[in-house]
Amino acid sequence: MNNGIAAIVVTYQSASTLDACLQHLRAAEGIAQIRVVDNASSDGTVEILQRHASADPRVRFIANPDNPGFATANNQGVAASSCDWLAFVNPDVMLPPTTLAHLQQRAMSLGDCLLGVEQVDEQGVPDPAVRRRAPDFLQMLRSPGQGGKLAIVRDPTQPLQRVPALSGALLLMPRALFERVGGWDAGYRLHVEDLDLCRSVVEAGAVVAVANDLQVLHVRGVSSRSRPFFVEWHKHRGLWRYFCKFEARRRSVPVRVAVWGAIWAHALLQVPRLLMR
Repeated sequence: MNNGIAAIVVTYQSASTLDACLQHLRAAEGIAQIRVVDNASSDGTVEILQRHASADPRVRFIANPDNPGFATANNQGVAASSCDWLAFVNPDVMLPPTTLAHLQQRAMSLGDCLLGVEQVDEQGVPDPAVRRRAPDFLQMLRSPGQGGKLAIVRDPTQPLQRVPALSGALLLMPRALFERVGGWDAGYRLHVEDLDLCRSVVEAGAVVAVANDLQVLHVRGVSSRSRPFFVEWHKHRGLWRYFCKFEARRRSVPVRVAVWGAIWAHALLQVPRLLMR
């Protein structure tokens, strides 16, 4: 059995953090392969990749001529790797040297699982979106201001806290489980694909959990800040796809219509905030 980890990194306009991210990955224990897929960046990202690939044979990259989306690019990275373990790492995540190795040890004791870790920003503030509920669309209809809140509070008594879903900024799983659930759903372009992957893992009978005593630095949203409307569009489009995939068949036509309306009404409510920004 090959216990090495293939780190999969998807980049888009990630030059501001990518060099540091790859330095941390190259210094991390347990990393046998680093596969970076770039979605047509124009900010110097590819030059950074070329420099790291020439210095470290574990680093290989794919430069897409266009942007097929986060999920598609992750699948490309997996296809270009051969390790039995997969770590999906955002280009704005900085890994301490032993974090993935420790996370892998816990994963091996669990069997089929998808694991994440605590994420903090530059000030050390934890990201509340690391631990998530699955979207509850009926609750969204009953309480429009509350139903979309997915964050779950950290339980300090549990070193490994089981949750329905995790942030996609850092995920570790065995390749066999990834293949069993069909990989990332390429029908998503940006956002919600991590919730989809977690839901598929749960429905496959595997464990989704976060290691509360391990953490990484996450400089959030670097590649998304220049395109807020694009991001919001695909976030809400992704929610609708998730509903159609996992819940629509169990709901009546009036409920489906109401959910569609609630999702896009929420999207419209974001416009003034984005314009103010």
